[in-house]
Amino acid sequence: MFMNYKRSSALFAQAEKVIPGGVNSPVRAFKAVGGTPIFVKEAKGAYLYDEDGNKLIDYINSWGPMILGHAYEPVVNAVIEKAKKGTSFGMPTEIETEIAELAVSMVPNIDKIRFVNSGTEACMSAIRLARGYTGKDKIVKFAGCYHGHSDSFLIQAGSGAVTFGSPNSPGVTQGTAKDTLLAKYNDIESVKALLEANKGEIACIIIEPVAGNMGCIPPKDGFLQALRNLCDINNVLLIFDEVMTGFRLAKGGTQELFNLKADIVCFGKVIGGGLPVGAFAAREEIMNYLAPVGPVYQAGTLSGNPLAMAAGLAMLKTLNNDSELFNRLAEKTAYLHEGFTKVLNENNITHTINRVGSMISIHFAEEPVVDFETSAKGNNETFKKFFHGMLQEGIYIAPSAFETWFITDALSYEDLNTTIAAVKKVTSKF
Repeated sequence: MFMNYKRSSALFAQAEKVIPGGVNSPVRAFKAVGGTPIFVKEAKGAYLYDEDGNKLIDYINSWGPMILGHAYEPVVNAVIEKAKKGTSFGMPTEIETEIAELAVSMVPNIDKIRFVNSGTEACMSAIRLARGYTGKDKIVKFAGCYHGHSDSFLIQAGSGAVTFGSPNSPGVTQGTAKDTLLAKYNDIESVKALLEANKGEIACIIIEPVAGNMGCIPPKDGFLQALRNLCDINNVLLIFDEVMTGFRLAKGGTQELFNLKADIVCFGKVIGGGLPVGAFAAREEIMNYLAPVGPVYQAGTLSGNPLAMAAGLAMLKTLNNDSELFNRLAEKTAYLHEGFTKVLNENNITHTINRVGSMISIHFAEEPVVDFETSAKGNNETFKKFFHGMLQEGIYIAPSAFETWFITDALSYEDLNTTIAAVKKVTSKF
C-alpha cells in the first residue's frame, strides 16, 4: 500500500504562512516523528478520510473524545437541533443543569460540577479552587503527567526530589515555578519526601490516575491508595485529572475503576462529545468556595455553551444506558494487546505494552514502563519508523511515542485484525 499526501503537504505549507508552525496544537506538527501532518477532511465511525482521499483506521479519536466513533448520529443530531435555536447566549440554559445532574449521578464522590471550555481550564481552575479552599499555595504534580498548558503545570524537575521545579517554557515565571513541586509517578517515596520538606504548605496533589501523556502508564498496585492516605494524613486535597480517563475507563472514571475517592475531579474529552468542553467537580463544601457563592473567582463567557452541552449530554446518555460498552472496549483493547504481543515477539522486536481499559501503548523499551524516566528510554527512532510504516498501511496512531492510543466502540474486529497485520508487516522490516 502506498499513501499519497501531496494535498496535505500543500495545505501544510499554506497553513505555515498564517498559523505558527502550521498547526493550532504542537503535537499535530509531526515534530516528534518527522514528515508532514495529515489534513483530515471528514471522519465516520472508526475511520478518517484525509484531503488526499486516503482512508485511515483511527487510533487517536480526537485524542480520546470519540469513544463511540466519529460523527456518532445521536451527538450530531443533538448539535444540529440545538444550533437551530441559537449557538450561544451567555445566559443560563436548562440543558446545563441536565448534563450536570447526569454527570453527578454517574461519578462517585461529587455533588456539584462546573463546566468550562477545555481540560486545561478545568485543571487550572481545580488547583485555584484547592488553593482557595485550603489557604495553601504549593501543589505537587508528577513528572510526565500533562494537565494542560497553564503556567503552574509547565514545570520541569529540579535538581532533587525535594527541590522546586523550574519553568520548561519561556513565559512561565520563576515565581510560579517555585510553588510547583515534582514527584515521580508510581513512586510514593518521592511524594512522602515532598510532603515532609514542605509541611503545611501543600494545597493539593494533582495526578493523571492512569497516565496518558507519556504513553499509557497504569498506576502500580496500591500507589493511588497510598497517595490517598498521604493526602488524608497531611490535610492535602487529591485531584484526579480525568480529562482522558473520565467516562472512558468506566462510567464513573478511575474513582469507580479503582474504588478510590478523589477530592476534586477534572474532566474533558468524552464529556463534550467531541466539542470543546471541560469540567471540574467535587463535594459540595469544596465547590461552594467558587464564585458567586464563595470567594474563589472562576468565570467563562462561553462556559456551558449550548452546542457543547447538547453534544455532551447525548454522549453521556449513551454511555449511561449501555451496560456492556466498557466491557466491549476493554475486550477489543485486550485483543489488540494479545495480537501485538504475538507479532512483535515473532519479529524479535524489543517492546513493552501497557493497557488499561480502552487505552493502550506500545513502548519500544527494554524494561517495564512505569514513569516518565522509563518511558523516555524507549527507542524513538524505532517509533518513527513504526509510525510512518503504520501510516502507509492506513493506520493512524498518535504522532508521538509519548501519547496513548484510544480505542473506540466503532472499531470492528476486522479493523483490529487489519491493524495487527499492519504491525506484523511494518515491524518485519525493522
